[in-house]
Amino acid sequence: MLGNFIYSNPTKLYFGEDSLKFLKDELPGYGKNVMLIYGGGSIKKNGIYDKVVEILAKGGKTVFEDPGVMPNPTVKKLYEGCKIAKENNVDLILAVGGGSVCDYAKAVSVSAYCEEDPWDKYYLRMEDVDNKIIPVGCVLTMVGTGSEMNGGAVITNHEQKLKIGHVFGDNVFPKFSILDPTYTYTLPEYQMVAGFYDIMNHITEQYFSGEDDNTSDYIMEGLMKSLIHSSRIAIKNPKDYEARSNIMWTATWALNTLVAMGKSTDWMVHMLGQSVGAYTDATHGMTLAAVSLPYYRYIMPYGLAKFKRFAINVWNVEQSGKTDEQIASEGLNAMEAWMKEIGLVMNISDLGATEDMIEGIAKGTFVTEGGYKVLTHDEIVNILKSSL
Repeated sequence: MLGNFIYSNPTKLYFGEDSLKFLKDELPGYGKNVMLIYGGGSIKKNGIYDKVVEILAKGGKTVFEDPGVMPNPTVKKLYEGCKIAKENNVDLILAVGGGSVCDYAKAVSVSAYCEEDPWDKYYLRMEDVDNKIIPVGCVLTMVGTGSEMNGGAVITNHEQKLKIGHVFGDNVFPKFSILDPTYTYTLPEYQMVAGFYDIMNHITEQYFSGEDDNTSDYIMEGLMKSLIHSSRIAIKNPKDYEARSNIMWTATWALNTLVAMGKSTDWMVHMLGQSVGAYTDATHGMTLAAVSLPYYRYIMPYGLAKFKRFAINVWNVEQSGKTDEQIASEGLNAMEAWMKEIGLVMNISDLGATEDMIEGIAKGTFVTEGGYKVLTHDEIVNILKSSL
């Protein structure tokens, strides 16, 4: 492994069926006012909302609701949430939903007491938090983002055609998160599959970097193999507890900062996908799927040894009689076959992107330097064209 690092993750997890019962144990640690954040109302249909509200009431909490968090939370919505939190002196933000709800809750937590425009401060200038932070707890109902155990918060600005993620420090991590795999059973297949690829891409973004013998890479290979195996079971039987619990746990470990230790990381697929999302408002995991293969096939020659290892250790590609390039290409072909098998969107045109958007999407793509190739603007344009 390369370099020194400090590792800390302060989030406490409650995992397993009926783990919501532990919410009552956490509530005494916070003040009376709780801001309940959720999305489009599915938690009211499946009964989770009633259970949460009952626990909050028994805990003596006053609840201020902030419903309607969209799949790609907007800066306009963020301003609304900040107003609710600050005016009601909220002591705890409780996010009940998927990654977007958790992301939004963390954005509100750092922005409510920000003395300037939080979009400018945290998303354009990428500054650290120097104001009061409202603690966050999560009850997860959809897996993929890993937002339940990290400091990430992605916000979209439709006027500026930008979708930006700020990864805050562990002072912004959720204080606790409740993960019940059965809560993911009723998720529509499209959203479930998008979550699967979000998990996969979180891992590959960190895997496809560096040339050292790194413990994190071995962990990631195991996580990817577990995800591939369990995703195939979940597609056939969405209520297979073993598969859904394995997927939920893999999603958390894919992006709770552990596997990034001692490594450089890439994140260009996320930069490309998020820029596509800013123009199309498409589901995050699907935007990643649509740009992944053109990007990885382009950078493969620059990181050939790792792509060869990926093919052998994750996809069991046979090596005999083949060049390194052939082995590496077969690995990406195997990933493509799996992606199609589980029903992912493979082209950005299927998400609403058009050729006349390409230049704008490319301009809105932030360039990262942790991978095997630092892309030029023209290279980004060509990759996006290959993704149409």
